[in-house]
Amino acid sequence: MVTGGGGFLGRSVVRQLKREGAEDIFVPRSHDYDLRTWDGIHRCLVDAEPQLVIHLAAVVGGIGANRENPGRFFYDNAVMGIQLMEQARRAGVEKFVTIGTVCSYPNFTPVPFVEDELWNGYPEETNAPYGLAKKMLLVQGQAYRQQYGFNVIHLIPVNLYGPGDNFDPASSHVIPALIKKCVDAREAGDDFIEVWGSGGASREFLFVDDAAEGIALASEHYDAPEPVNLGVGQEITIRDLVSVIVEATGYDGEVRWDRTKPDGQPRRALDTSRARAAFGFRARTDFADGISRTVDWYLSSASATRRQ
Repeated sequence: MVTGGGGFLGRSVVRQLKREGAEDIFVPRSHDYDLRTWDGIHRCLVDAEPQLVIHLAAVVGGIGANRENPGRFFYDNAVMGIQLMEQARRAGVEKFVTIGTVCSYPNFTPVPFVEDELWNGYPEETNAPYGLAKKMLLVQGQAYRQQYGFNVIHLIPVNLYGPGDNFDPASSHVIPALIKKCVDAREAGDDFIEVWGSGGASREFLFVDDAAEGIALASEHYDAPEPVNLGVGQEITIRDLVSVIVEATGYDGEVRWDRTKPDGQPRRALDTSRARAAFGFRARTDFADGISRTVDWYLSSASATRRQ
């Protein structure tokens, strides 16, 4: 069972599982099963009878969405994961894969982020409610392993991007937001675009299909209590990221930085050695190629929408 299997990452995970021979994959949809409720989860598990649960479903967004919805982002993510893990244990599920978030790391974690640093400080404030809700699932999984022998693993992917991402400006993350902004400005003939922050913060980005491969590998081969980073092990500043996207979209106007808006966490890059050692995961997609593929998908998708 793949919760969130109809979403951006979920669709890629389902495709990866099928490539690896999984034949019976259950994807619960929110209009049929509200995974924030005890009854919705119970009916879902009864209908699916899963051996393996990969929990991807989440309420997520960029800095703006996190600032506007801290209560919702905390409650929905916490209650979904906590109740699902408990009912999965009771239902006799053999293995439970929790997908955490890089937002769980402390604000000033030394780069590269090592999994053992997770508890050495408070997360960056704009992402803290979401990050802490996800981190509680790590605590729950380790506690359930200790008391009940329940095989729960916890994976921490860095920022994802790729075809099929969310391009809604109200809730999108930085790469799709910038792609849309550049494409819209180019098509409108605008002289400039405005970008939040100073451009000095850094991020690491993992192509969605690489993330799906890592999740599938861990689901099959990893059975330990320690959390595991999924990333590429390289960071890029937001200023340099904008340059890459400007080139990929063909936008030739000015970039203006709105320093009244937050940068978010100062730096973000993962140590990925545990994933390599534990289940042989290495990201394979070149960043420039991944951005180009994402831009191409967005342009074709936007063109198809206009023709409808």
